[in-house]
Amino acid sequence: MRTVNYLQPTIGQAWTGRHIVLLHCSENNIVNELYKSYHAPIEPPRSNCAETLSQLLSIGYRVQKITPLPNQQIQYFLVMY
Repeated sequence: MRTVNYLQPTIGQAWTGRHIVLLHCSENNIVNELYKSYHAPIEPPRSNCAETLSQLLSIGYRVQKITPLPNQQIQYFLVMY
């Protein structure tokens, strides 16, 4: 009799859960950094912060929090469920 372990991940299986993106922008609308969780779906960021935010929102991310950072930067914390 063959035993099947259903808890073992399948190669090629879509990762489920929350995806996280941290987007750091200057006050002049320039993308400085973009950090993401390993499996987070993303399009290549643009140099324009508003365009990058637009792309992320269009693929399903939601802004969870906006935080001011040193050196006149803004951090956007985005989550996809």
